[in-house]
Amino acid sequence: MVAIPEHAQHDLPLTLRRRFNRFLERHLPEGLYPRSLIIIITPMVLLQSIMAFIFMERHWDQVTKRLSRSVAAEIAFLVQTYEETDMTDDDELKFVTMANQHLRLGFSILHDAELPPPAPKPFFSLLDIKLSKQITKRVGRPFWLDTLGRTGFVDVRVKVDSGLIFRFVTEQSRAYASNTYIFILWMVGSAVVLLGVAIIFLRNQITPIQQLAEAAHNFGMGRDVPDFRPRGAMEVQSAARAVLRMKERIERHVEQRTAMLAGVSHDLRTILTRFRLQLATFEEDEQVRDLRADVDEMQHMLEDYLAFVRGDGDEASADINLHKLLSKVKQDVQVAGRKIRIVADKGVEFRAKPNAFKRCVGNIVNNASRFADQVVVTANANERYLTITVEDNGPGIPQELREDVFRPFFRIDDARNQDEGGSGLGLAIALDIARSHGGDIRLSESALGGLKAVLQIPV
Repeated sequence: MVAIPEHAQHDLPLTLRRRFNRFLERHLPEGLYPRSLIIIITPMVLLQSIMAFIFMERHWDQVTKRLSRSVAAEIAFLVQTYEETDMTDDDELKFVTMANQHLRLGFSILHDAELPPPAPKPFFSLLDIKLSKQITKRVGRPFWLDTLGRTGFVDVRVKVDSGLIFRFVTEQSRAYASNTYIFILWMVGSAVVLLGVAIIFLRNQITPIQQLAEAAHNFGMGRDVPDFRPRGAMEVQSAARAVLRMKERIERHVEQRTAMLAGVSHDLRTILTRFRLQLATFEEDEQVRDLRADVDEMQHMLEDYLAFVRGDGDEASADINLHKLLSKVKQDVQVAGRKIRIVADKGVEFRAKPNAFKRCVGNIVNNASRFADQVVVTANANERYLTITVEDNGPGIPQELREDVFRPFFRIDDARNQDEGGSGLGLAIALDIARSHGGDIRLSESALGGLKAVLQIPV
């Protein structure tokens, strides 16, 4: 026998508990509502099963045993009385009449008869088992028993003597506690009532949680939910109020940051405007052209910085036609002298922040078109997600750098996350906007030989 180390013995219950928890996680439904129903239904089914077992084992078994004993004793009494009495035909007729009158056993005497062949036995019958046992014990004669031939009756034949058979056709209720259907009906009926109450109660408890989850989802995607109010149990209301307070703090922070950026933007643009006016007073030469290019580049970098820090700003969500949005992005790319192909269904509508989402898609497409001569944009939507795929035949990005290119100001040789002399914020801005809509951007190798960018947001 292999000895189990002491530390392993201590870890065994923990390991078993973890395995049991993993088993439950794999096989239980994911939703809180069905899980709560299982938590209520399982103990109820177990309790009723235990009650049924106890009732069957104690009540039906004992009652059936006593009833079968009574019937067997009456049969034994009639057999013994007949054997100990010298009866004429008239006495026999009076004997049968009196037995049926007082004992209600459906008694008759068959002369020149034998026991029939054995009747088919039921798979499990408490009546058959108990009555056979009591007749064997109390009558002690060969007998034939049929509990299936005639519904609601028991047919018993006892061989008293050669060619003499006593037949008893009596109701099953004389030997069997026949309230099975009432008990089962009571169990099923009570279970249905309890289940109905549980479903109504749980639905009222789960609905506020679902509304809270939906509101938090909409808040995270920048959508407002004006009719949301804390409801439900105390803990759910507390969580809802915490979400509302968090939303208010975020909105206040965004408002303060937006106001600060508006002031910074105004001041910097004023200085750049003075630079341009001063350059306009100089005579045109190569040095002035270089200075003007530097001012334009600074203006472009300023706009990128402000766009990155501002994110979506306080832009409201609106319904957007996917094909129209991609057509606008295509026009912007074609104005810059680059080629692009769009594959999208014209009927797809979704809700997002129009300008921010257009900037997100535009940054991805511009990143692709700047380094490739073939760009294909494919868009599709289902009940859960909107997916936009941008593929190109450019040089691509090494796999180990695909996460880094989303970092602000990250630069690599021939980097695809920046334009020539740009700020290096194109993909960083795109990812920030995608995540503010509850989505993400993934990079991989394209079938065209370059880079494949997949933008996916929930709808």
